[in-house]
Amino acid sequence: MEVDEVVRLPRLSRVAVCGGTHGNELSGVYLVRELLKGRKEVMEKKEEEEEEAEEQPPSVLTVLANPRAVLQCRRYVDTDLNRCFTHAALKGPLPGAVPYEMIRSRELNATLGPKGSPGAVELVCDLHNTTANMGLCLIAYSDCDWICLHIFRHLQRKMPDIPMRYIHFDVPHKESYSLDSVGKHGFAMEIGPQPHGVVRSNVYAAMKAGVQHMLDWVCFFNSGSTFEGEYVDVFTMIKHIDYPRDSETRNITAAIHPQLQDQDFCLLHPEDPLFQTFSGETLRYKGDEALYPFFINECAYYEKGIALSLARKRRVMVPAIRVQTERERQAHMEEEEEE
Repeated sequence: MEVDEVVRLPRLSRVAVCGGTHGNELSGVYLVRELLKGRKEVMEKKEEEEEEAEEQPPSVLTVLANPRAVLQCRRYVDTDLNRCFTHAALKGPLPGAVPYEMIRSRELNATLGPKGSPGAVELVCDLHNTTANMGLCLIAYSDCDWICLHIFRHLQRKMPDIPMRYIHFDVPHKESYSLDSVGKHGFAMEIGPQPHGVVRSNVYAAMKAGVQHMLDWVCFFNSGSTFEGEYVDVFTMIKHIDYPRDSETRNITAAIHPQLQDQDFCLLHPEDPLFQTFSGETLRYKGDEALYPFFINECAYYEKGIALSLARKRRVMVPAIRVQTERERQAHMEEEEEE
């Protein structure tokens, strides 16, 4: 496919903005609360504008994903909600003592999905904070979702002072496990560094701006604007690295090396310093190729046995896109019925 070949994609009628999937990641919590507080005024304004406009703006669903964890300012109550959206977790039998987040994931799937169905919302943006020095990242399960990639480029253009990357988790759709996978398109907006249980005004402001630019782009797309093709750098996650551990106690025996700390997305070469043991010894990276580290020393990943993740960078050709016309949509539906 040529970059300048225009791909026609369905209209984005419904967009979900979710915060509080992790109850102690407070930028998304406070942004969703602010959006909910202003919903009445916004809806009244929209009704006035829609009377004059031919094109209806997208319906925006604002969701506080894990309200119990938010009340306790904890990542989760029983289990990580952001690992509860695989097809098996959503459709399998529930155990006797059902974790709260398993129940909540099915409620969210019913509201925003069902996952993989024609009735699912068109786009899910799930808001997260990281303690790692990652700037603003969009994390998605596809490196060929042209909607998500064009949104990413739009944010890059509108927010040039914010370090920004697109991270690809190469996971099959049925095994995709996070809330954003419920939508037809979806991504996590991950912004840091910010300590958990804390809100920093600059991080909150970046998230608020990112969400607004995303919603603006959706309106531009739905109005019929053509977005030109271009190339985008994509970081595909290759593997995780755990901390060195004592073979008997499983306690960690080293921390991230000072030269690596806060160096997210700076190329890590073989033999570069990786860890520093608590006795002062330097442990070096023993991989076969240079890769890009991210989520370096993420607080929430200690329990998951992840000191950092490593990605390979490549350039992806993103074609030009525009919204389908009604005639094109009907023709596409007829083709699918014939198949």
